[in-house]
Amino acid sequence: MKKAFLTLSVFALLAAGCGSEKPAATGDSATPALAAEQKPTKRVAVVLPEKIGVNPYFMLMDEGAKKAAKDFNIEEKTIESTDHSAIEENLRVAVAENYDLIITAAFESEDALKKIATENPDKQFAIVDSVVDLPNVRNVVFREQEAAYLVGAAAGLATKTNTVGIVVAMDAPLLKKWTVGYEEGVKATNPNAKVLVNYVGSFTDPAKAKEMALLQASQGADFINGASAVGDLGVFEAAKEKGFYTSGQDVDRTELDPEHIVLSQIKGADAVTYDTIKQFAEGTFKAGVFDYGLKENGVGVTFVTHESKSKLSPFIGQEVVDKVKAIRDEIVAGTRKVTDPLKQ
Repeated sequence: MKKAFLTLSVFALLAAGCGSEKPAATGDSATPALAAEQKPTKRVAVVLPEKIGVNPYFMLMDEGAKKAAKDFNIEEKTIESTDHSAIEENLRVAVAENYDLIITAAFESEDALKKIATENPDKQFAIVDSVVDLPNVRNVVFREQEAAYLVGAAAGLATKTNTVGIVVAMDAPLLKKWTVGYEEGVKATNPNAKVLVNYVGSFTDPAKAKEMALLQASQGADFINGASAVGDLGVFEAAKEKGFYTSGQDVDRTELDPEHIVLSQIKGADAVTYDTIKQFAEGTFKAGVFDYGLKENGVGVTFVTHESKSKLSPFIGQEVVDKVKAIRDEIVAGTRKVTDPLKQ
């Protein structure tokens, strides 16, 4: 989720063409000539704020970039940062190596990108899951509140105690996209349900998150939405110990413990990275802020918008999934509105 790490979608694919020659005629016969492989003419660097393998969200970005490079005949290089202090240096390396487009991600990269993009006004940059307001930067953000609404709608329909909860990393404006969306979804399907909200005060404290989840469980919550980044691991532990149900963020977390982690709120780092490179390859790339929600398949929920390798939990059940799918269709069609708390 945003500021914590803060998967998906199918965009139209455009196959990159390979040059070929017509067969050369020799008398009455024709001998096919070997196809001349087209060399990449554009180069893209992806500068990640940490090493691949720590956070699955950034692994997805790498996968999306490599798929786009293959599909659109782009030369791509992924540069991993050993720690956040290395981001600026790695951005400078990408500039020095003269990559045509340089993509980075997350709030950890904001300061470094502001500096490098300002120093190189003729170079094109993009940042995923954050905003750097400069004329040569494309900002890719998500309407997380739409997916949070679907998780809340499912929780409201599935709860047997009429009490659900959400454990959130911090009480910050940005994270209202999770809490407001979730609460709206719960109330839309179950106006009588009680929604418990507790804040961890950190993005990296599983012990405190577990404590908050146990507190909510003691107050009767049978479904507790994890929205605390690394802290979600503590929520998952509490769910296994106490037998309540929970959900994860960004990628499909149900595989960790499908008996208790019954949903996941998905965010398509792979899809938006792919789409950014696709637009660059096609010549439609522009600076500015571009947001991706349910309509663009930039966000979603397992079983509702995205398939899962896990088996659907009886706590959720197909009837709930079908009802939430209908709500998803209404949001995409614009007939059901979800509040964006950052625009209130």
